[in-house]
Amino acid sequence: MTAKATYQFAGKTILITGGAGEIGKATARRFAADGAGIFLLDLNEAKMAEAVRELEKYNVPIGIFRCDVTDADNVAKAFAAGVEQFDRIDYVFNNAGYQGVFAKTDEYPEDDFEKVIDINVIGVFHILKAAAQHLRDAGGGAIVNMASHAGVDGPPNMIAYAASKFAVIGITQTAAKDLAPHNIRVNALSPSLIGPGYMWTRQTELQAAVGSQYFDRNPKVVEQQMIDSVPMRRLGSLEEVANGVAFLMSDEASYITGFNLDITGGQ
Repeated sequence: MTAKATYQFAGKTILITGGAGEIGKATARRFAADGAGIFLLDLNEAKMAEAVRELEKYNVPIGIFRCDVTDADNVAKAFAAGVEQFDRIDYVFNNAGYQGVFAKTDEYPEDDFEKVIDINVIGVFHILKAAAQHLRDAGGGAIVNMASHAGVDGPPNMIAYAASKFAVIGITQTAAKDLAPHNIRVNALSPSLIGPGYMWTRQTELQAAVGSQYFDRNPKVVEQQMIDSVPMRRLGSLEEVANGVAFLMSDEASYITGFNLDITGGQ
């Protein structure tokens, strides 16, 4: 088995939005294992507390802050709290998101479309802007925005989510150009089918429930249909996503900015 690459994150701090979710926690573990301080932002305080208990074994500084990414003032307070606790933030994983309902375009509920855009686009912008201001004043750093393969090749029955992730990739490309003079790198990560876990199960169940021509009505059959669409014929793992974030934040990627790392298993 190939050994996992290790990076020099000791003494650095990463801020992770959506820090109580599956990908957020996996990324926190990945950075904590390499010595980074962890600052988690999420709306779910109970799950953040669980994440802290999981991370304590790494003996690194850990902080949490209840944050609504759609509220710019709340985001500003979160960054201020992070700087107060850690002195500075070096890396920002802009990961908080909402997948939305699954429905055909002509039946998609407008209120849910607005909610997806509010969290996945407006929220991403709020975090990105606050991160850019802090990192500019601190002399530089790195930001990774969570996009999705849905923002590269729009999936059926997910028009709001696809729209939001196409937007994140565009936001990343523009921000990378704007922030490069301040020694701030901005990249995006676009996972495809990641699991097992809550999000994978939810996706297969909801795609089956739509009743479209693309997927079976049985979620178990849908699982196989989706996996069969990937040349590697397997799901990506949470750890592989976290490894992608770690690489994009690392010195080994110091020349990379405005890049979208599309983790699709060759899809």
